[in-house]
Amino acid sequence: MNESKKEIYDLIPSQYYPKTALISDKTAFEEVCLLMENGTFSFPFIAKPDIGLRGSAVKKIENFAMLKEYVDKANFDYLLQKLIPYENEIGVFYIRFPGEKLGKITGIVAKEFVIIVGNGTQTLEELVLENPRYAFQLKSLQKEYGSKLKEIPELGVKTNLVPYGNHARGAKFLDKTSWATPELNQLLNEICLQIDGFYFGRIDVMYQSIADLEKGQHFSIVELNGAGSEPTHIYDPSHSIFFAWKELFRHINYMYQISVINHKKGVRYLRHKEGMKEYRMHLAQSRKIVRF
Repeated sequence: MNESKKEIYDLIPSQYYPKTALISDKTAFEEVCLLMENGTFSFPFIAKPDIGLRGSAVKKIENFAMLKEYVDKANFDYLLQKLIPYENEIGVFYIRFPGEKLGKITGIVAKEFVIIVGNGTQTLEELVLENPRYAFQLKSLQKEYGSKLKEIPELGVKTNLVPYGNHARGAKFLDKTSWATPELNQLLNEICLQIDGFYFGRIDVMYQSIADLEKGQHFSIVELNGAGSEPTHIYDPSHSIFFAWKELFRHINYMYQISVINHKKGVRYLRHKEGMKEYRMHLAQSRKIVRF
């Protein structure tokens, strides 16, 4: 709980993820604009909480008005991050036992975004309502887009209404663990062996094609999640609750084994009092970003 995304990014070799800047919640809008003036960032880019929760308060910033609204509203530390230019996203679960030279992929989830295809006659809102999964997002989409949802997209025109691979924000998760080829496993080892102390978690990656990804080309890490990670391939609609329980048990067991090995190497366990303090901080942060 309460892990800083920026601290995690700082552990990852910089060539694997987009340019990222940490902004304090007390930072004035004019100061944030300096990042635009000195060329560090240009529109569009992503703004998201440094301590996040299921995609809450993640927003694509396209102009100064949207930036000012985000800066004025955010009562938490947040990140600005260059937009990743690839359309596809997967989450790769990876584990390695301390002392072992190589780790392995234990699950892959592919993510389908909330993409509307125009038919030339219906509005975006009408097309959203035709998809039960998308319809659950209607209230948040209305807040996000307002009158734009009344527009009628031309035949065949695609509109990505939620460009974030998050289940809670409408993305569909598909189990693609079968994509765990030796080449992809080798790439994950090349990356993860450079991240000190990383033995268990999910790496979310945007990429151009699986063929390029296997070659280590045209991809970028969106985020790296540690002990709080879920093996999100369990959310494929074709899987049963029993499959999900089995996969959760398997991964929690991996985490337990890794924790015991690390403890024997001198890594102390979290005390109950410390854990409860972390939990209260987690709840407070969650309330902030969900209300955003």
